[in-house]
Amino acid sequence: MNKIHIMYLAISILLLSGCAIVRPGEAGIKTTLGKVDDKVLAQGPKLYFPFTSRVIKLPVRTENIEIAVDLPSKEGLTIRSDISILYRLETESVVKVYQDVGLNYEQTIILPIFRSAASDVSAQFFAKDMHSGERASIERRIQTLMTERLEGRGIIIESVLMKSIKLPDGLSRAIEDKLEAEQRAQQMQFILDRERQEAQRKKVEAEGVRDAQMIITEGLNPMIIQFMSIEAFEKLAESDNTKVIITDGKSPFLIEQ
Repeated sequence: MNKIHIMYLAISILLLSGCAIVRPGEAGIKTTLGKVDDKVLAQGPKLYFPFTSRVIKLPVRTENIEIAVDLPSKEGLTIRSDISILYRLETESVVKVYQDVGLNYEQTIILPIFRSAASDVSAQFFAKDMHSGERASIERRIQTLMTERLEGRGIIIESVLMKSIKLPDGLSRAIEDKLEAEQRAQQMQFILDRERQEAQRKKVEAEGVRDAQMIITEGLNPMIIQFMSIEAFEKLAESDNTKVIITDGKSPFLIEQ
């Protein structure tokens, strides 16, 4: 290998060591002799002199922190919860984040603020509320409080999710018993409502029959009744099984001829 090849190889190594690629979902920061450049490096290849400068890449996509914490309740109980914190860095603020906090921003600022906000919010709710429909409200309040305390720091809290909540054993069983009792009560109420509706239906049906009978009774006079009786006797007389038809004396009687 001659000197020219060695020189080309050295230059190639130098160029490769002085090239950084900022990928999608990342933002770059360039430092020169320890001084941070205010310009945020966008996606793509970036050249720098490796002996005096370096390129630091920070993620600006959504990141997830999962943490298990003990939260205080309004009545003084301790609730165990597994929580996810979804956050991202503002692209235009990555230089500020790096200068103010450094690269360990999760442990330095996000988690301490989360623990403080979560405790402040959970202490306003009873333990049973955390296990019911109030969970979403607690999540929103923690997110709002964290956003307020991180304002101007270049960190966006997108969501706080309480994935699981573990209540004290005695309280958990009491809540389950209460829910079962409420379900039984709702089922019984449904049965009572159904029976009440059925009784009302039968009442309306009976009233309809009664009204119809009254209308028929009021509309019949003796002549119509006698005419209807004659028609009935005629039909009976035409029957092969009819021999003698005896009435109460007020109606005619027919004898098979």
